[in-house]
Amino acid sequence: MNRLAGKAAKVLALTLMTMLCLTLTAFAAEGDPLVVGIGKTTGSSLRLRSNPSLDASVITMLDKDWIIAVLGEADGWYHVAHNGDDGYVSADFFTMSEETEFEYYGRINARGVNVRAESNIDSEIVNNLGLGSGVTVTGIENGWYHITGTYGEGWVRSDYISLTNETPLTPGASVGDSSIVDFARQFLGTRYSYGGAAPGGFDCSGFTMYVYKQFGVSLPHTATGQWQSGLGTRVYSLGELQPGDLVFFNDPARNAGKACSHAGIYIGGGQMIHSSSSRSGGVIYSDLTDGYYNTYFVGGIHI
Repeated sequence: MNRLAGKAAKVLALTLMTMLCLTLTAFAAEGDPLVVGIGKTTGSSLRLRSNPSLDASVITMLDKDWIIAVLGEADGWYHVAHNGDDGYVSADFFTMSEETEFEYYGRINARGVNVRAESNIDSEIVNNLGLGSGVTVTGIENGWYHITGTYGEGWVRSDYISLTNETPLTPGASVGDSSIVDFARQFLGTRYSYGGAAPGGFDCSGFTMYVYKQFGVSLPHTATGQWQSGLGTRVYSLGELQPGDLVFFNDPARNAGKACSHAGIYIGGGQMIHSSSSRSGGVIYSDLTDGYYNTYFVGGIHI
């Protein structure tokens, strides 16, 4: 009896797991609504509302001639998405375009998004982009965006890209202010992994390389290589550093004869964020104003 009861329990557990997997798969397949087309605002200070009504609350204001992703249309209103906001605009101040080829900008709004060779889920994966990656969108087909960038080109489901009026950064452009710092902060606590350059685990230069890659800047995967890359402007004192700058260190006991032994990202206030191999390990904050990192500080790069 015990053997029969055990078998019955296993069968029941397997059945429940199968049902759960099917449910999760169905849920994942639905996702957010795909973009059906592109439109342009025709009036200044156009109100993006929470519902298709003049009485609905205003989410944000849209400038004239902005390209906006269209999710649907009903009763004189367009359901649209832009800069991460989702709402409704009056058809009186918005024109739907019949064009399927255009050029606009966007950001990846999820982690580990696949770029495919064609506009369908069964197509070959040609790349993978991280959260916050800037992309140039050049067309739409079957609810998928065609994108280009320093990583090449391909297709991404439109619900994984938020169109934006902000131009993506390119090598040589200024990262500026806190944008790169805000992006880097989300990886606090990520484990240290020698040779790692992905959210599953970073080494020091793998972390800086990954973060800057999302902003269109290509860096080598070594601290010395990044310091000697020729990108940006070098600074040599802590007082010259700006948030988002790369910072470099050289401990003679750890550099193996190279110019630098460690790299991080300055966040302001004498602090940096970096992937440390120390016992406390992983992506952490550290103070540059005294102690180890102050002693071995080489300089920074403002890109």
